[in-house]
Amino acid sequence: MKARVKLVDGMMFVGESGSGHAVVMDGAPDVGGRDLGVRPMEMLLLGLGGCTAVDVVLILRRGREKVTDCVVELEAERAETDPKVFTRIGLRYLVTGYGLSPAKVERAIALSHEKYCSATAMLAATAEISHTVEILDAAAT
Repeated sequence: MKARVKLVDGMMFVGESGSGHAVVMDGAPDVGGRDLGVRPMEMLLLGLGGCTAVDVVLILRRGREKVTDCVVELEAERAETDPKVFTRIGLRYLVTGYGLSPAKVERAIALSHEKYCSATAMLAATAEISHTVEILDAAAT
């Protein structure tokens, strides 16, 4: 896997993934940024959310569950001193579908956390990671 990050202006950078996608990152105004992009640590948190969401949806679909939506809301706390690593991360899963099995949803989340999600494995070295789940019926929405 490869990636490239290039300074554009001030503290704004463009990150390019090896798969050819780009994203703008910017520093906070107090370090010279202009608030024109996602902060790098926010990007890391988004990566965790994306990693686990992909796992959960893939596991449920392979189990023939009828998933129509998956939202992962994340909230993190960071250390007060440098390096300001994540110390606590809470994930709230909102999984929508038709007749979803709560046991299968919980199992998919557990498998993501314990086996498949690389981001969870790395961030768990410094952060306490917890989750909640809400299952929504697509027929009711």
